[in-house]
Amino acid sequence: MRISLYQVDAFTSCVFRGNPAAVCPLGAWLPDELMQQIAAENNLSETAFFVPLKDGYHLRWFTPRTEVDLCGHATLASAHVIAHILKPGTRAIRFHSKSGPLSVAIVGDRLQLDFPADPPVPVSDGAAVVRALGARPEALLSGRDKYLAVLVSERAVRDASPDERALAALDRLGVIVSAPGTDCDFLSRFFAPNVGVPEDPVTGSAHCVLVPYWAARLGKTKLHARQVSARGGELSCEARGERVLIAGQAVTYMQGCITI
Repeated sequence: MRISLYQVDAFTSCVFRGNPAAVCPLGAWLPDELMQQIAAENNLSETAFFVPLKDGYHLRWFTPRTEVDLCGHATLASAHVIAHILKPGTRAIRFHSKSGPLSVAIVGDRLQLDFPADPPVPVSDGAAVVRALGARPEALLSGRDKYLAVLVSERAVRDASPDERALAALDRLGVIVSAPGTDCDFLSRFFAPNVGVPEDPVTGSAHCVLVPYWAARLGKTKLHARQVSARGGELSCEARGERVLIAGQAVTYMQGCITI
């Protein structure tokens, strides 16, 4: 069996930055176990698989350890493969996923994700999160499956060095740390060791939580965000009530073929 494989750096305009995702277009679904094995072999934070439907594509995402319900950078990467390699000139793409319908629009040199908003709410008892972070946030909130720890400064976010084992023991998929930025509206990092991703380079789904929070705090709907992992990434975001728009660039790093 031969399966096409593309590796795309998402939320960046140049290779070796942003978040690398593997993308595997399929004619029909492979067994779940095989897709999980491919994702583990790729050893990237996400591998995306999609199959065509009458009105778009069915999209799924796997970390090296498990399938997840929502992934932004691998959705961006999948749309990039469709719009720039498989069907050049495509301007709008509709995906069906475990998180419902997700659309992607090609706007200039960017791909714009339309994702469900996940407004965070304050956490009453965050002692375990504070211990795992090794720092006391000025605010601790939680979305559907991610904690959001708001730190006092950009430096605190950049210097964060959480306890990976303690993070993996928490009852959420991962923890976002964030603060106001000096040359952007806000910046963040995201840690998810319990799904095999110690630190994700750039996390689109985390911005479903971040955008509602910062839009309310800053009193604006359009936001420039930066994720300050070692690779780094840039995101243009907009709060739209129950949805968020998350836009960024992507670049193809590799095209190949899996032989099984």
